[in-house]
Amino acid sequence: MDMETEDVYLRDQHLKISGDFSPTEIIIQPADSNEFASIQEEIDFYLSSGGEKRILVVALEIQKWNRDLTPWEASPVFGKEPFGCGAENTLNYILETLIPYLKNRFGTQNIYLCGYSLAGLFALWAAYQTDVFEGVAAVSPSVWYPNWIEYARNHRVKAKKVYLSLGDKESKTKNPIMATVMDGILEQSKILMNQQIECVLNWNPGNHFVDSDHRVAKGIRWLLDNNQQ
Repeated sequence: MDMETEDVYLRDQHLKISGDFSPTEIIIQPADSNEFASIQEEIDFYLSSGGEKRILVVALEIQKWNRDLTPWEASPVFGKEPFGCGAENTLNYILETLIPYLKNRFGTQNIYLCGYSLAGLFALWAAYQTDVFEGVAAVSPSVWYPNWIEYARNHRVKAKKVYLSLGDKESKTKNPIMATVMDGILEQSKILMNQQIECVLNWNPGNHFVDSDHRVAKGIRWLLDNNQQ
């Protein structure tokens, strides 16, 4: 696969576009600027693990995670910054601006959404809002988010398939809310299976801050290549 990379500003939003510029599959990934450096590692890991598709990863820079990736307001869980309700605006940008741009430039491909941490929660929430995405990868998602599991129980995913993963030590934290993440991911998986949504829950060694690029790449691999982990 011939690799290219390019920085683009689309309506004041910073994008890092990396991968095959004649893709069959496009993966959109909300990320912070620090994660931009690991996008190439995600692609390399995908290819080295036997990934066969011509993929393009489009990283969308998120400036304010607590505001722009969460679907409703909530009190601070760590630090002093509360959570906002900017997920709808972020999704509208993806649906109304980013995807039309990508399809116009690169042609019609399958579109996937993936994210890590709060971006993983956003990917899950987006899967309940639209059927545009062939699949979503919610990697170490913040399913501890207040009232999230109740929301999931009362709604149905519109994406065709969902990849879930979590580190096996992520629940070992002194924060009582974030410590519920393992219970949350197990319940999320159960909800999806009961709704007969194609899904998998994959466990990774370590806490929340270990091998995030490899974890995301494993999610992409499952979504794209015969559900191989």
